[in-house]
Amino acid sequence: MSESILFKIIIAVLLLQFAMETLLNYLNARRFGDAIPDELNDVFDNEAYRKSQDYKHRNYRFGLISSVFSLLLTLGFLVLGGFEWADQLALGVSSNPIIRALVFFGVILLGSDLLSTPFSWYQTFVIEEKFGFNKTTPRLFILDKIKGWLLLFILGGGMLALIIWFYNWAGSSFWLYAWGIIALFSIVVNLLYSRLIVPIFNKQTPLEEGSLRDKIRSYALDVGFELRHIYVIDGSKRSTKANAYFSGFGREKRVTLFDTLLSDLNEDEIVAVLAHEVGHYKRHHILVNLFVSILLTGFTLFLLSVFINNPELSLAIGVSQPSFHAGLIGFGILYSPISELTGLIMNYFSRKFEYQADDYARKTYHSEPLITSLKKLSKNSLSNLTPHPAYVFVHYSHPPLIKRILNLKA
Repeated sequence: MSESILFKIIIAVLLLQFAMETLLNYLNARRFGDAIPDELNDVFDNEAYRKSQDYKHRNYRFGLISSVFSLLLTLGFLVLGGFEWADQLALGVSSNPIIRALVFFGVILLGSDLLSTPFSWYQTFVIEEKFGFNKTTPRLFILDKIKGWLLLFILGGGMLALIIWFYNWAGSSFWLYAWGIIALFSIVVNLLYSRLIVPIFNKQTPLEEGSLRDKIRSYALDVGFELRHIYVIDGSKRSTKANAYFSGFGREKRVTLFDTLLSDLNEDEIVAVLAHEVGHYKRHHILVNLFVSILLTGFTLFLLSVFINNPELSLAIGVSQPSFHAGLIGFGILYSPISELTGLIMNYFSRKFEYQADDYARKTYHSEPLITSLKKLSKNSLSNLTPHPAYVFVHYSHPPLIKRILNLKA
């Protein structure tokens, strides 16, 4: 297939994805004003409901503007020879394939992030600030950016360098070695995420002794769950929105509660949320997700190994010299429809897993405190209570609130 045909396919893929996403967002926005189900009538009072409507509409309009900008930026970079410019700049730094690739991606990713920073700033300091969610200071915003760049350079750059080294050393079999090292990295990150990554951005402190910790210990003992690590994370320094999550496995498993969660919910509700997280562990959802993710990575790398030696894949994005890093860009765009499909499947099973975790919490604790906690969290984050089914099918990793409550009451 010639590079001109591949170029047209790449443009078509980008336009089709934009059109589908815009349609989904439009359909979802059309449902903003739908009547709230009877089971959710107690989530918002009239003032809070008007506030949630305003919040959703503002985010919808802002999302449309930012997605149009992103599309135009990508198309302009393709049509006007942006990838060729970045490649020549990298080649001027070094002809070594690894250094050249690192400079190439560094220029593109840093430039893209800088251009999108005004949108992130507006989202954080205008929209989130207006509705009382933002707690991030400009200094913290900038520090988070710098830390993110450093992590990307160290972890992402290191992984890319290894993959290219495997490619130059093993030829078409490079994907097997790359798959192995990425799988190992994924396991280590899942195991030690809270120890290695989280402290870079947040402070974690053990949950202090008291009635809440006693209730959590009592519940964990009742269900035969060894829980040594219960931490509170200072999520309030960035946002008022609350969350909780489970990480690690084996001796490294831990539950992390946002400090905002402790202030928003009562003790029974917090234990119910914890029971839901324990349900994920007991039903092996964490290991299943990790296993499936590793399999999908292997599948993606295998396809990459099949097509990466085709020079047209590089030339299709406008570079004059075929290379692994340029081919990676072309492959990434052409692979995105497959990625969308696997994402649909993963979201489907993720929603199933959420139901299973809710069922576990209902059977081992109580359904009512989990229901009230879900309602409070939805109210405090101004969640959309009437999402469009198509939008849910494509984007939601959790079932809509009404579905979860009906399931808990079943």
